[in-house]
Amino acid sequence: MERFSRFVLANRRAIAAFWLVLFLTGGWASSVLSKHLNQSFTIAGTPTVAATDAMVAQYHVGGGFDPVVPVFVLPPGVTAEAARPRLEPALAAVPGRVVDYYNTGDRAFVGADGRTMFALVFTPATGDQVKDAEAQTDAVRVLPHQLAAAAPPGTQVHVTGITPLSSNGSGGGNGVLTEALLGGAGALIVLAFVFGSFLALLPLMIAAVSILSSYLVVLLLTEFMKVQAVVQYMVGLIGLGVAIDYSLLLVTRWREEVAHGADNETAVHRAMATAGRAVLVSGLTVALGLLSLIVVPIQFMRSIGIGGMLIPVVSVAVTLTLLPIALTGFGRRLDWPRLRHEAKPSRAWTAWARWVVRRRWVAAGLALVVLVTLAVTALGIHEGDPTTDSLAKSGDARQGLVALRAADIPSGVLNPYVVLTPPNTEPTTLMPGNGIDAVVPVTTPPPGTEKTPTTRWPMTVVLPSDEAATAQGQHVAKLTRTNLDKAVPGVLIASSALANIDNIHKMYGQFPVLLAVLAILTFLVLARTFRSLLLPAKAVLANLLSVAAAYGGMVLIWQDGHGSHAIWGVPATGGIPFWIPMIVFAFLYGLSMDYEVFILSRMREEFDAGASTNEAVVVGLGRTGRLVTSAALILFMAFAALASAPPTFLKIFATGLGVGILLDATVVRALLVPALVSLFGRWNWVLPAWAARILRVEPSP
Repeated sequence: MERFSRFVLANRRAIAAFWLVLFLTGGWASSVLSKHLNQSFTIAGTPTVAATDAMVAQYHVGGGFDPVVPVFVLPPGVTAEAARPRLEPALAAVPGRVVDYYNTGDRAFVGADGRTMFALVFTPATGDQVKDAEAQTDAVRVLPHQLAAAAPPGTQVHVTGITPLSSNGSGGGNGVLTEALLGGAGALIVLAFVFGSFLALLPLMIAAVSILSSYLVVLLLTEFMKVQAVVQYMVGLIGLGVAIDYSLLLVTRWREEVAHGADNETAVHRAMATAGRAVLVSGLTVALGLLSLIVVPIQFMRSIGIGGMLIPVVSVAVTLTLLPIALTGFGRRLDWPRLRHEAKPSRAWTAWARWVVRRRWVAAGLALVVLVTLAVTALGIHEGDPTTDSLAKSGDARQGLVALRAADIPSGVLNPYVVLTPPNTEPTTLMPGNGIDAVVPVTTPPPGTEKTPTTRWPMTVVLPSDEAATAQGQHVAKLTRTNLDKAVPGVLIASSALANIDNIHKMYGQFPVLLAVLAILTFLVLARTFRSLLLPAKAVLANLLSVAAAYGGMVLIWQDGHGSHAIWGVPATGGIPFWIPMIVFAFLYGLSMDYEVFILSRMREEFDAGASTNEAVVVGLGRTGRLVTSAALILFMAFAALASAPPTFLKIFATGLGVGILLDATVVRALLVPALVSLFGRWNWVLPAWAARILRVEPSP
């Protein structure tokens, strides 16, 4: 690394010009990137997708979305039959496929009060999920006025459904730029505390270059593959935290070398040889964690893995090239008024490390109690979309849902199953009861029949009692498909609940392979870095336990609602979207390894310099404790900013990352890691000759 730093300083003008060009071009890329990103979370190749495609091909509706649900509360004395002359033609004129009381004659569409009535509007679809989503959004906007104008005077008309509830339910929020600015402001406060000088501005400069350069690379990537839209949030906010983490480590070590009397360039070379190496290894572990998502046979997950991998890669590149140039150029001038000094380790963290070493059994026990308790809680995770109660809290969509429930109409009707049976067959085994509220054959011809195949598969709409997001709703859907598959060969069923089941099976089917590959690669990288077999094994196991504890935090805060309502005003979701645990794992596994590398690298350095294991623990934590907690706090602020984004799923995602980072920086790295290193003693540093030959490093006796 010292040789590399000499190369960087020898070519400082060309390197600075290169990053300046990428910074300016990246600014333009950030303004156009959203237009090139993919909004779809569809997973191809599942039975549900086959049913959805058939529905689009034969009926030109659906597109994978639950229907829009108009709700009518008729005035007293007016029955559904009395309103027929006004409402029947109005519903028939709605674009798409409308299933209601008038065209089916099924009383399931009328509530127990006789005055509340609902309809299912399967909006027009082309198979393009973005266009189909826009069509449904347009319907939600137009239908209330269109149907209210036709309804009898005094009728309350609401339009509800999963889409309108979701668009209302996430509350207010900020754009990516605003969230990045909020995260940056919080980071500046923390950095000012850490450095006590204008050096606090330097990591923010590195973060700005890293983020905009990453946006440019992501834009180029969209020319070769579909990149999921969530990558834009990840680059802006996770990139902010990661880039600041890396520059914080390097600047702190440079400052320490200067405090010990080194001149500017010598301090840079020494910092690069120690902290720079830790940054490189940290970036590699984060990148490996994200790149491991390519094992998952799902296009949008692979795009998140590849797009997310760019964050640490670009951040490491900027930190190890541009930051040394900045430190030699104006680092000394920025280090004013120098309210903090790096000549000695932190007194507070040194005292804490000594307590952990003296009470290592107690410290390890306390850490394990917290982590294992949360990990056990994670066993109760239910992977499913948020329930309707956790979506819209007010507005027309919420009023429509309340009106349905007031009339004893179950909210499961918002997630109907659409059954397509081959010609000359019918789902004779389907009967109301056991979680099914009604079975409604759709016999009226669809509009635009001249554009549909001459032989369409008959459509039957099944109204379940329970929502697709609940465990019971998914159980009933799975049982329904099993029974229909046996009774009607070739039957197709489009359902939100079944889509969730299919997606989970496809996404997590390869999870053991991903876990094994990632664990082996991480172990090899860390074994080479720490010249030890025990330390990397402990690091991998501690990371897995830390991620499991973060899952437990998501279950408590969101699934069970112990915090979601108090913080965001959102009730318990009842489940966690199926793709979030996978991405949280990929990010946390790599990000939390950052702190492991930061701390253990310094402990190894002290041990190699002649310190005992306990002395290495005390000095290592004393030197890195404040840095790690500050870096974790900055990342946490970035995730808190991400949690202010409108979609509920981003709030859940950000919570998982935030909880994981806080647990990792406090319970794991401040308690468990130093306690275990102290307990393992000399075995921490052993690397047999045979292993050293494989890893191509010097053995540790």
